[in-house]
Amino acid sequence: MRKFVEKIVPLFSWMCGIVLLVAIAGVLGYLFLKGYRSLGLKLIFGTTPPLDAFLMRRPVFNGLFPAIVGTFSLVFLAICWAIPVGMAAGIYLAEYAQGKTKQILDLFFDVMAGLPSVVVGLFGFSVTVFLNRNLSGRIYPCLFISSIALAFLVLPYIIRTTQIALEGLPGSLRMTALALGASRLQNIVRVLLPQSLSGIISGVILAIGRCAEDTAVIMLTGVVASAGVPRSLLSPYEALPFYIYYISSQYVDQEELATGYGAAIILLFICLVLFGLAFLIKKRVNLYSLYRA
Repeated sequence: MRKFVEKIVPLFSWMCGIVLLVAIAGVLGYLFLKGYRSLGLKLIFGTTPPLDAFLMRRPVFNGLFPAIVGTFSLVFLAICWAIPVGMAAGIYLAEYAQGKTKQILDLFFDVMAGLPSVVVGLFGFSVTVFLNRNLSGRIYPCLFISSIALAFLVLPYIIRTTQIALEGLPGSLRMTALALGASRLQNIVRVLLPQSLSGIISGVILAIGRCAEDTAVIMLTGVVASAGVPRSLLSPYEALPFYIYYISSQYVDQEELATGYGAAIILLFICLVLFGLAFLIKKRVNLYSLYRA
């Protein structure tokens, strides 16, 4: 019986892996089959010349260029807000928090990781209403509020990966700088963080993917269907996830639906570009760590 189990478990694992690959290939194949005909400069820039669109000489009304710019802006801002806060919280959990304090914070961040995105979106919308009533009547749902809400959504990924990366370092490495007279802060900044950057970047990669694909948060905090390229942090904006949702739910003909499939392909490409940049940075960090070692 034991030999049978030892044989069947690897076989089952291989079958599950094959089913997963086939499912992913099927989804991607269907997406490209439906959307490849709509791909082209017209889908992105419409009737506006590409150079005029890039230089902001003429607005793009019937293309995806504003949504692409809004998506990049949204992801960049959310990651910029989330990285320092998430890394700081992860460092505190790994190096300073102890006893019940650490247990309570662990539970709190686990609850944060399980929050539905629509709840985070409602929180961002409530913050907008509060600021509008108590701070300035000119504050409405905008790019800034959306990026803050998305940063809150992805914080658990960065916090946990930072904590795990630091706690996974060997004790000998952790004690070397302290034994040579370095302070605790110097040990963290100059020894522990450089050695754990590879693991921390893994959390950033997960956060980038979550920011790029989320729709519920941005629907409640600032995205609209035809805002153009965002002019400031306090302006509304367009984003590809919302465009895909909008088209798929309200299309009037098959040609318009095909543009939704095309937008999904472009969103996948943007995610691949962002992931590629993150993996390139991770590779450079690994080479730098090996060089220092």
